[in-house]
Amino acid sequence: MPTDIEIARGARKRPMQELADALHISAEHIIPYGHDKAKIAAGHLDAIRSQPDGKLILVTAINPTPAGEGKTTTSIGLADAMNRIGERTLLCLREPSLGPCFGMKGGATGGGQAQIVPMEDINLHFTGDFHAITAAHNLLAAMIDNHVHWGGETGLEPTRISWRRVLDVNDRNLRHVVTGLGGSANGTPMETGFDITVASEIMAILCLADDAHDLQRRLERMVIGYRRGRVPVTAGEMKAVGAMMALLKEAMLPNLVQTLEGNPALVHGGPFANIAHGCSSVIATRAALKMADYVITEAGFGADLGAEKFLNIKCRQSGLGPDAAVLVATVRALKMHGGVSKEDAGTVSYDSLERGLANLGRHIENLRQFNVPVVVAINRFTSDTSGEIAAVEAFCERIGVPVSICTHWAEGGHGAEDLARKVTALIAATGAEYKPLYPSDMPLFDKIETVARRIYRASHVEAPATVRRQLDRWDEEGYGHFPVCMAKTQYSFSANAKLVGAPEGHVLPLREVRLSAGAGFVVGVCGDIVTMPGLPRQPAAEGIHLNASGQIEGLS
Repeated sequence: MPTDIEIARGARKRPMQELADALHISAEHIIPYGHDKAKIAAGHLDAIRSQPDGKLILVTAINPTPAGEGKTTTSIGLADAMNRIGERTLLCLREPSLGPCFGMKGGATGGGQAQIVPMEDINLHFTGDFHAITAAHNLLAAMIDNHVHWGGETGLEPTRISWRRVLDVNDRNLRHVVTGLGGSANGTPMETGFDITVASEIMAILCLADDAHDLQRRLERMVIGYRRGRVPVTAGEMKAVGAMMALLKEAMLPNLVQTLEGNPALVHGGPFANIAHGCSSVIATRAALKMADYVITEAGFGADLGAEKFLNIKCRQSGLGPDAAVLVATVRALKMHGGVSKEDAGTVSYDSLERGLANLGRHIENLRQFNVPVVVAINRFTSDTSGEIAAVEAFCERIGVPVSICTHWAEGGHGAEDLARKVTALIAATGAEYKPLYPSDMPLFDKIETVARRIYRASHVEAPATVRRQLDRWDEEGYGHFPVCMAKTQYSFSANAKLVGAPEGHVLPLREVRLSAGAGFVVGVCGDIVTMPGLPRQPAAEGIHLNASGQIEGLS
């Protein structure tokens, strides 16, 4: 059986201008990056602003397991299927990070017959967006250090600098570092650290900004540290934002690629959902809604993280709202949530499947709290038995949720046509009016507790007094209207990665809070989650190489 990369390499790709023509994008508004990827110029984005919006479909999933769920694969398969049944549909996905590509998870371009291409380029350097974000972030860090070195006039205290550095590679050794060693000629010694690029506030801002003007305004108001009296110092005061905008000039433009079936896809931005807000850019989503009747977008990891942040952060700030949600699961993953090991996930076990269905049910309940209608998509494995599939269908019928058995991994869009019809029928029948989980004027700690109780089903939030005081200060300083962005393990509703299924009554440990004033949210760091991942014992990078023909092998 061919690998994903072999399937992608054999794709017959449509010329980029032909793809652009299908979206009514003129040649002058396409910026080619090689033969099979391009950016859409700002002129086209401006020209389509007055067009009516299509319908927005959110694809999310149960909590991830090593057995796999296939959320991106399902998003791609559904987009192909929608186009196959005659619905003008556009796909909006995030860009993959090099961290997972070289670490454990792999790339994020789908799999089997449901992929976007060029697979190697998208998973690696693509159009350089992540490199531009990394450079802009670290330029600001360098200018902050330079400001301190020359005794800048802002009164910024070196011990109160909160702006860290970023790198788009997993490297645990860089989580906490000291810079400026070696004498005064090498700067001022300061404690700092690195986050992965997808956790950068600049990444979040790029994905939440309306346009270049909004991007600059948000960058200027980022808080990078404090002067005496805990008075915030902003990036605007560092006089770095103009140069940062120059670096981000093209990174803010959406990227156009295609599926294996030649359907257009916009791939732009890539914040993780476990440590950031986990959604592709507002700019790309808005543009897609103007160019298609249906837009399919994905939120990272499980619905307790990606979908919650899509609905409470992205939709709140942008004014967008989904018309339906697709909740992806696999029988194997459900059995793992029911207590079986990865090795035994392919063995029939109705007891573990029944227990694992509680995880699926919990996510459905949560999505309904936002008044979003749900379709369940079962991404079928060949090892799934008809009895197991029937058990999932019976569960969904009992709780009144449509369910579709999908085979898009093996059959491409054809294998998701039933899902496409059920999604369009649900949208036509319901007329959803999305609502956020909490009001903007609720105090910050109460917002965190609301997410903990109503989404995670925790009994309460446990936070040190210093964290509570910090949240109170931000309420008083005018940041209280911000939504909260929870940084938490993706594997469980709790902060304990091993607590699978649908736990309730647990305590959510809130370890730290961070202000993202430019992005417009407050990050709550829970449990032992880290913003710079480490590599596993056997990283995927060990198996990636160039073959004799100069082609990349081992990328998944």
